[in-house]
Amino acid sequence: MLSIPCPWCGPRDETEYSYGGEAHIVRPEDPQALSDREWADYLFMRANTKGAHRERWVHSHGCRRWFNVERNTATNEIIAVYKMGESPPGDGTGGDGAP
Repeated sequence: MLSIPCPWCGPRDETEYSYGGEAHIVRPEDPQALSDREWADYLFMRANTKGAHRERWVHSHGCRRWFNVERNTATNEIIAVYKMGESPPGDGTGGDGAP
């Protein structure tokens, strides 16, 4: 079983959490201006990388807060955990971590 460290509650079993998809997906500023293809790309196309991957999780059976996890998808190793709005550790961006 995967143990995920909540930034507020500490390590808990993965059964206490719900997966929220890839982290740092920026919503288009003007969705009305997008073509159907561009809107579908925004909604459905994700990196699905093997290795280090940034994801959103919610502690649904705990504090109910959202946070980000950098996890190796091949080994399930938790590389980093950080709160929403924070930059990923070692990222070098400012603010929300978006490139």
